[in-house]
Amino acid sequence: MGIKSNKGLQVAGKTKEKTQWKEFVEAVSTLQWVLCFLLLGVACIILMVCLMFTSLWPLPTLYFIWMVIDWQTPERGGRKMTFVRRWKVWDHFRDFFPIKLVKTAELNPNKNYILGCHPHGIMSAGAFSCFSTESCGFTEAFPGLRASLAILAGLFRIPLLREYLMCAGLFPVSKPSLAHLLSKRGKGNAVVIVIGGAAESLASCPGVNAVVMRQRKGFVRVALEFGADLVPVYSFGETGLFQQVVFSEGSLGRRLQDLFKKTMGFAPCLFLGERWAFLPYRTPVTTVVGSPISVPKHTTPTQEEVDHYHRLYMEGLSKLFHEHKVRCGLSENHKLQII
Repeated sequence: MGIKSNKGLQVAGKTKEKTQWKEFVEAVSTLQWVLCFLLLGVACIILMVCLMFTSLWPLPTLYFIWMVIDWQTPERGGRKMTFVRRWKVWDHFRDFFPIKLVKTAELNPNKNYILGCHPHGIMSAGAFSCFSTESCGFTEAFPGLRASLAILAGLFRIPLLREYLMCAGLFPVSKPSLAHLLSKRGKGNAVVIVIGGAAESLASCPGVNAVVMRQRKGFVRVALEFGADLVPVYSFGETGLFQQVVFSEGSLGRRLQDLFKKTMGFAPCLFLGERWAFLPYRTPVTTVVGSPISVPKHTTPTQEEVDHYHRLYMEGLSKLFHEHKVRCGLSENHKLQII
């Protein structure tokens, strides 16, 4: 087993104590990420609408024309800029928790993979840090592989925000986008999908290890269509970053959340962090990449084939969880609940 951990502050083999300045920079770096997650899309929409009613109206007008022309770009490879993935701010963000990437098996750079990341948590900090930035050393741990994190497709319809997301190397989790990543860019592609999505975020709570995937089989069908091996990934500690108000099934609050999720594609979670309301708890997050599950290429897979490889994937995820839970801070009696 090989392990690639985050780059800690060490001097002569000893851990170096963080200065107050370092802790402050980490907190600010993390806070900007949280606020971008929550507010950047809304801010971009408001800005463009407001500019339409000023003397600068030609700017948003020209941008909207460009956006229509450029509409399909996110699903055709985007515009990833490596320097954005290497921003120093992401190192401080990683150190805040800290987040580390653990490699348990080799992944052949001459193949393509779909990595299913669990659980979603509130904001998927582990998936973002490990697969959308270079702060956790994915490229060093898996030489020859290109990690591509797929997120909610609707975010790429928001003006300005779409440009930022593409620069960071993020892609919409849509069939055309996944097809492009797995067929138009050769080999060595590791497409990362947070399988549970919005439904899983509503179950996120410290101490709870629940993943929503019993009926999530679309990623398995895509893997079969393009012959991409499946790799289970689990981010231990992800659900402990925020305290969430979890409404019971059938309650008014839960019905409103489900309605919003069905309409908008994401769920409005009521949560609080440790400081400044939105700052997450300094809970270590360990993202463990499991062993690949070999998947043949069948252009038109049958439902029986999809069910078979979906079952193998769930077994692989469960095995990964139980093999690593103790060394990642959980007790032996913790169970993985697959919904």
